[in-house]
Amino acid sequence: MFVGRKKLLPGQMILFGFAAVILIGALLLTLPFATRDRQGASFADGLFTAVSATCVTGLVVQDTYTYWSMFGQFVILCLIQIGGMGVVTVAIGLSIFMGRRIGFGQRFLMQESISAPQVGGIIRMTGFILHATAAIELGGAVVLSFRFVPRYGLFKGLWFSLFHAVSAFCNAGFDLMGGAEKYASLTGFAGDPLISLAIPCLIIVGGIGFGVWDDIRRKKLRLRAYRLQSKLALVMTALLLTLPLAFFFFYEFSRPAWDTFSTGQRFLAAFFQTVTPRTAGFNTVSLPRMAQPSILLTIFLMLTGGCPGSTAGGYKTTTLATMALCVRAVFRKQDGIQCFGRRLPQETLRQCLTIFVLYLFFFVLGGMILCCAEGISMEAALFEAASAIGTVGLSLGVTPYLGGLSRCVLMFLMFFGRMGGLTMIYALSGNHAPIPGMMPQEKITVG
Repeated sequence: MFVGRKKLLPGQMILFGFAAVILIGALLLTLPFATRDRQGASFADGLFTAVSATCVTGLVVQDTYTYWSMFGQFVILCLIQIGGMGVVTVAIGLSIFMGRRIGFGQRFLMQESISAPQVGGIIRMTGFILHATAAIELGGAVVLSFRFVPRYGLFKGLWFSLFHAVSAFCNAGFDLMGGAEKYASLTGFAGDPLISLAIPCLIIVGGIGFGVWDDIRRKKLRLRAYRLQSKLALVMTALLLTLPLAFFFFYEFSRPAWDTFSTGQRFLAAFFQTVTPRTAGFNTVSLPRMAQPSILLTIFLMLTGGCPGSTAGGYKTTTLATMALCVRAVFRKQDGIQCFGRRLPQETLRQCLTIFVLYLFFFVLGGMILCCAEGISMEAALFEAASAIGTVGLSLGVTPYLGGLSRCVLMFLMFFGRMGGLTMIYALSGNHAPIPGMMPQEKITVG
């Protein structure tokens, strides 16, 4: 993917790389032995599934377990792994494994792909990411095997354990629980301590960001020495875990609809529902049974997503943090955005506002199109749109029944959400030179 493409910008190479993987995955899923009936999937179903898997979303039009064969499930798992780690990371990892020399252009592309602060040490960091990913996913599979192997037998239980560990770490949300009930996700394990804790922990670790991993590895518990991005990512992650957890526990799961749950089960359900919208797509409770304020909070969490340079989607925690800091600066009448003894450049604020506006625009537009085309409620349409652009995979049960136009809308939203707003902008706008000079300044009234 690096040969003969000197004229392509890094963002364009990343975009075309993901598109190529999606197309190959779609073609593989149309093969006769990719489905259980040996008929092969239609190209439309294969393409939607490939987009959802590569963009680590989890929205499905066919139940993963009952429709796809072992080969089809393996293809989906490979797409999830490539999409979660990033096409560039996987490609460079293979190059390192084969002993090939990594040039400066490839190192710069890797820096862009994982949002690394500098090119120096990028190969060492890539090796660390690959080794850590393998260790975490295998560790997660071992933990999950204590639940799946006794229930499904050795081979099937180990396959289920590995599949769900990779899907959770990559924030994908694909599951193999359709044997008992199609599209059931993990509702059969509601209140199960092992599943309700192991899966969210894998989601959190995958969504925290490779840059945060690197700071933790090199600087251990010396939090003051962390980069500003890592500090903001950790603070926002903590807030987005504790505040929604309190809401779900004290409001949602205290409602009469969940009277059959014990206090412990309510806490586990609240914790799972707090973590999974950012941006994994598993669920242990029936989402349509949730109250409208809980649905609204879930939409907010889906749009926010995880941290930069991670397996998660969304407009990212650091974007939310920057906008919140901007609001604080206005209240304090400060000229710049400051936190942790550092000042953020104005360019960062412009990028955050651009990303946020783009996400909001496509989220609302996508929801409106779904509502008009399918005749579903605006709540269900916006939920579906947020799930797609946030690469989450949660649904109120409408995905398998959507028409061609709505599927195309969701595929675009998933692709946009996985690529990221800035990557899409830089890839599509090309290498335009900045306009020389500055126009005269004039103030306007806002607010």
